[in-house]
Amino acid sequence: MTGDQITLTIPRDEPFREVAHLVLGGVAARLNLTFEHIDDLETALDAALELAPKEGEVTVKLTIDEEAICASVGPLPADSVRAELEREGEGMTLRRILDTVVDSYEFDGDGWLELRKQLTEVAA
Repeated sequence: MTGDQITLTIPRDEPFREVAHLVLGGVAARLNLTFEHIDDLETALDAALELAPKEGEVTVKLTIDEEAICASVGPLPADSVRAELEREGEGMTLRRILDTVVDSYEFDGDGWLELRKQLTEVAA
């Protein structure tokens, strides 16, 4: 499955997040990821989807290479994401969550947030 990309476009309604979880969980299971890795990726994905407007669609692109699994989420409102990533202090900000659960993340300013989780610790 290495080198593959899976693209999922779903309505932004909260119940459809479970579909993204199922796809992510299926990919993670094929890669023999630990429950902790799966949970971290789902937490990061949920934090990103929380910022999505409530109407329209959102796309999640999962890319797997030999070293990592990446989830690109978008389009998201650029101003809201930028503000959350720059916000410091107490509380559960997007920045704080991502700093805790993924190895790296990047926001491109066009509304796409890429989340990266290393696989090297758990590669079979």
